[in-house]
This record gives sequence, C-alpha cells and structure tokens, in this order.
Amino acid sequence: MPEFSDSPDAVDQLSGIPNPPTPARLSVGVISAGRVGTALGAALERAGHIVTAASAPSGRSRTRAAQRLPEARVDAPAVIAEKAELLILAVPDTELPALVDDLAARINPSAIVLHTSGALGVGVLAPLARLGCTTIAFHPAMTFVDDPDDTARLATCCIGITAADEIGHAVGQAIALEIGAEPVRVPESARPLYHAALAHGANHLVALVDDAVVALRAALAGGVGLDDPEIVGGSADSLAERVLAPLVRAALENALARGPSALTGPAARGDAAAVTRHLAAIDTVDPAIADAYRAQSRRAAAQSGTSAMIDPALEKDNR
Repeated sequence: MPEFSDSPDAVDQLSGIPNPPTPARLSVGVISAGRVGTALGAALERAGHIVTAASAPSGRSRTRAAQRLPEARVDAPAVIAEKAELLILAVPDTELPALVDDLAARINPSAIVLHTSGALGVGVLAPLARLGCTTIAFHPAMTFVDDPDDTARLATCCIGITAADEIGHAVGQAIALEIGAEPVRVPESARPLYHAALAHGANHLVALVDDAVVALRAALAGGVGLDDPEIVGGSADSLAERVLAPLVRAALENALARGPSALTGPAARGDAAAVTRHLAAIDTVDPAIADAYRAQSRRAAAQSGTSAMIDPALEKDNR
C-alpha cells in the first residue's frame, strides 16, 4: 500500500494542502465491469495506475470492459483479489457482503480495498480489514449513464469517503484527488442519510423532470409553427424538452445558490386557485403525475410558509 505517515501532524498536513502526497503506481483490479467500475478504472488509468484485471460476468460487461479497460484481462473475482494492490468492489449493495466473505480467503492482505456503495460504510469490509487490508467506502456522488463521459464526470464530482482510521481517510483522499475529484468525509453512521439525500436530489429530480416533459408534451400536442422542425432546427418530439431546459437549469442553479428563497410559482405564493386548476389539468394526463405534483406542492408550500393557504386545495376530495 502507499506509504503515509500515521502521525496526526501528517494527516493534518495532508488534509490542508491542495496537492497531497499520492499513492505509488498501483496494480488495480475491478470487480465488476459495470458503469461505475469501468469509469473509476479508466480514471485511475488516466492518473497513471494500471488496471490489470476486471471481472465481467455478462456479455454486456465484457463488451464494456473491452471498450473502456482494453488492457485488462477478464478474470474471476477471487483471482483478481489475490494480485491487486488496489481492489475496487463496484457491485450492487445487496451483493457486497457475500462478495467480501468470498474474497477473504484469497485477498492480498496488503491491498487497498474500496467499495463504491453510497449507502454502506466501511463496516461491510471489516472481514478484509481484519486480514490487514486498508479498507475504504469510496462513493462518487455522480450519476453514471454508461457512456465515455462517465469517466470525465468523475473529475467534476465529490467522493464520499468513510474509513476506519485516519490512514484510510488519507489514502482515500489521495486517490480521490488523483482522479480530479473532491474528497468529502462521511461518518459511518451517516451513510444511509448521506445516500438518501443524494438519491432524493438526483434520482427524484429525473423522475420530476420526466413527469413535466410528459405533461408539457400533452399540452403542446397539436400546436403548429414553433414545433415545426424546419423552423426550430430539430425534432418536433423534442419541443417539450427545449421549452423546459432553460427553465429547469435556471431553477436548479437558483436552488443551489439561494435555497428555498428561490421557490416561485403558485404554491410558493399561496395561490390555491391556480394549484387546483393545475391538478385538474394534470389529472387528465396521468393521475400519478397529479399525485406527485400534489406532494411536491405541499412541500413547497411548507418551505414558503403558505401551507395554510395551499394544503386545503391539495386534498383529493377537492379535485
């Protein structure tokens, strides 16, 4: 493993400088070649490490490994674990405990082992830590969509790091900085809340925007002129996305900069009549979208101090 001093002064110095000491060039093993594993493996190769092997249990993962980690051999997890100096466990949360148990008999005891789960901390790697491995929960706060830009996005994101000791934190921080990311310390006990916040902000944002696109497409159906591809230079099917894009981007930027004070619209200003009309209109498109609108309007009203005016209009009996 990389040589870091375990003194408090050394750890403090590492945390306080922009370019801390980095690990030596490491032989990297990736289990398995999914979206996150291959993106992280490619990022580590850009930083000068060598991905020597990856597990790829499906045809799709073998294709992904060949495209993104072309120098890596495809091998069984246990074989990879025997030789890797840095072992990345990028498997679904539900598979991680069993994988750790399986690898314990074959793991290189001097390896750095990190998993990429957001919800799980470093405790799940305890069987490997007891063997001597440096263990780290290393979660990129980023969405991965299975394209080459996934690796580039790692350089723009934060990495949620949880480790059993300061040496583990220092190693995790150094690896994150090497790939251009920003390391953020997450306490072990806070991992479920940390992950829930990210899922709520990212996954649910996708669901919300998709609902808005569906409703807007219904509203614009049958329109003429602006949705003519010869006029706007694109597909008529993308009109709803083009209308929403600048609004959604501005709203997101304002929310991140200003918090709840960036809220606008009928729920924020206490316009119950407008909310009632919105619910009736959306219900004709998809009652499930109306239910989501109702829930989010209730939350927006609470954040804006308008609940007393809005909540009565949100009852289903008022449709």
